[in-house]
Amino acid sequence: MRQNELAPPAGAKRKRKRLGRGFGSGQGRTAGKGTKGQKARSGYKVRSGFEGGQLPLIKRLPKKRGFTNIFRTEYEFVNVGRLNHFQPQSEVTPQRLVEERLVRSLKKPIKILGDGELQKPLIVKANRFTETARRKIEMAGGKAEEI
Repeated sequence: MRQNELAPPAGAKRKRKRLGRGFGSGQGRTAGKGTKGQKARSGYKVRSGFEGGQLPLIKRLPKKRGFTNIFRTEYEFVNVGRLNHFQPQSEVTPQRLVEERLVRSLKKPIKILGDGELQKPLIVKANRFTETARRKIEMAGGKAEEI
């Protein structure tokens, strides 16, 4: 086989449609654009969302109120009452919380909330504490350490 003998398979290449080249071509006169109107003219363009003059959907909907802070810090939360799970005087770290399945993962910082009662003295290490949580941990004889 030579380079000059190479050819695409039969039917793989189609001839370009030559518009507006007379009746015999099958695409003469209106060139497949129908009859008159904006769409039949050259340079026809319509912006996205245009509904033919009808009040567009985007203008019919109420404006969104407020905003979403994209820099917001999302925390994993643990209530003080759930820390009774640990042995007295033990150190509660984020890794231990994951092991005990009190939080899902270490991807987010951990915040200790003040719901429930703590009966054991624990050394709790977390990223944030609420005032109530800190008070309850210290009242039980433990320590709340921010990391």
